[in-house]
Amino acid sequence: MFTGIIEEIGEITAIAPAGDGWRLTVRAPKAAADAVHGESIAVSGVCLTVVGSTADTFDTDVMKQTLDVAAIGGATVGTRVNIEKAMPVGARLGGHIVQGHVDGTGAVLQVRPGAQWSVLRISLPADLAPLVVDKGSISVDGTSLTVSAVSAPSETDAWFEVSLIPETLAATTLGARAVGDRVNLETDVLARHVERLLAFRELGVAQEGGSR
Repeated sequence: MFTGIIEEIGEITAIAPAGDGWRLTVRAPKAAADAVHGESIAVSGVCLTVVGSTADTFDTDVMKQTLDVAAIGGATVGTRVNIEKAMPVGARLGGHIVQGHVDGTGAVLQVRPGAQWSVLRISLPADLAPLVVDKGSISVDGTSLTVSAVSAPSETDAWFEVSLIPETLAATTLGARAVGDRVNLETDVLARHVERLLAFRELGVAQEGGSR
């Protein structure tokens, strides 16, 4: 589990085919310094397993399903990525609960720079729209953020906005995002569980009504 507090910006230095997936080499000195084989590291919000490391790099395998769902499937050598190691038991939850299981991707629709912060408007897949609420939490490229605005349910094309303070702009890759860039999205795990529970509850009510 992660918290969405980015520890460093890494860089993909090698991409090699591995079956129908990839093996990535990521330069991230802080994460690699004490990386252990088999541990989890979030790479721009994608939970990946360390399969090898050096003093300043680590290797990880990415399966085809992840490449298809997450924005990392469009990465190239030189792509900068957000890095966070798994949260140790007993540590402070500085952001929110982030599993590293990407729900989908969105595209940056607007970048509105301000005197103290920047606002990003990001498209939202229709199936994720009900899970994103104003002032709720969302992970964008692994970064824990608060939703500052969200489209109305009646709008055809869903979107949400996040406001980025100078620290976030400097410490994550979000400061370099431009219109058209795709980003990884992970919605609040609590919202996903509630949606699933309600779906089964509604199914049960429908089945009960049909049996009368």
